[in-house]
Amino acid sequence: MRHRVSFRKLSRTHEHRRALLRNLVTSLFLHERIETTVAKAKEARRVAERMITFAKRGDLSARRHVDSYLFDEDATKKLFDTIAPWYKERAGGYTRIIRKGRRLGDAGEIAVFELVKSESQKADDRKRRIEAAEAKDLAKAEGGKKAKAAADEAEAAEGDEKPKKGKGKAAPKKAAAGASAPKPGRGGKKSGPAGGGKGGPQQKTTRTKKGGE
Repeated sequence: MRHRVSFRKLSRTHEHRRALLRNLVTSLFLHERIETTVAKAKEARRVAERMITFAKRGDLSARRHVDSYLFDEDATKKLFDTIAPWYKERAGGYTRIIRKGRRLGDAGEIAVFELVKSESQKADDRKRRIEAAEAKDLAKAEGGKKAKAAADEAEAAEGDEKPKKGKGKAAPKKAAAGASAPKPGRGGKKSGPAGGGKGGPQQKTTRTKKGGE
């Protein structure tokens, strides 16, 4: 039986477990929504809701306590300035865990750990996401138009340079034609002392000498 067991060790030492929870809570306040295992989310929820309760107090002591626990000063600032005012009229239940199923590999149960928001906040977030997506599509379309215009300019520049390149290639063709012409005095069929043919006078004299002997 689970007597006197108030938390999950998560198979870690005390220092490692505390650093893990600090990282999870800091990421939650920065991004408002993170993905982790169900066991880690349940342990981080206890710490996150306690930090939000401190932030609702809003005094200097509470800010120092929260700042000593979180890793990022921006997370502390966002918690006190933005997140804490969301829950002025709420006594608890600032976070929720949504199970997603088991992941491949170790079959660990995955969940989404996020801050609870009102319907108006959800509508604002949805509107912000739609505007961001539209701005991204518009920027992509403008980038495509600019790329197309640049490609057209490059093609036009290549078209202007093609005749110049053709004129420059005419001279090598003439030189090649001149080089292909045979030079006099190199033919192997010519007879005589200059030519190295078989009908030379030296071969005839040797034949007559052999016949006389």
